[in-house]
Amino acid sequence: MSLKGVELQIAIPKTFDAGKMLDQAQQQNHANQMNANEALKKEIERQQKIVNTSEEMDGIKDDGEGGQQYEADRQKKEQQQKDAKKNTHHPFKGNFVDFSG
Repeated sequence: MSLKGVELQIAIPKTFDAGKMLDQAQQQNHANQMNANEALKKEIERQQKIVNTSEEMDGIKDDGEGGQQYEADRQKKEQQQKDAKKNTHHPFKGNFVDFSG
């Protein structure tokens, strides 16, 4: 396939434009990736600096009453979870299945 002089006058500048657009797109992708990386680093630093609370530590006190209260609360929660599991209905277990034809 040979190109004529008129076709080359149009094709060559368009290849330069396409190259510039491709380079700009690559630079934009690189900048977006760097920004995302920096945001992730800041989020990780923020999470490392905040104090993590836990439900277990909330109920513990220095005196003996706090420990007993915590234990009673824990047993009450476990009992409620067991009761909730007993009351749940399985979606297909125990239902009639018709195997006839």
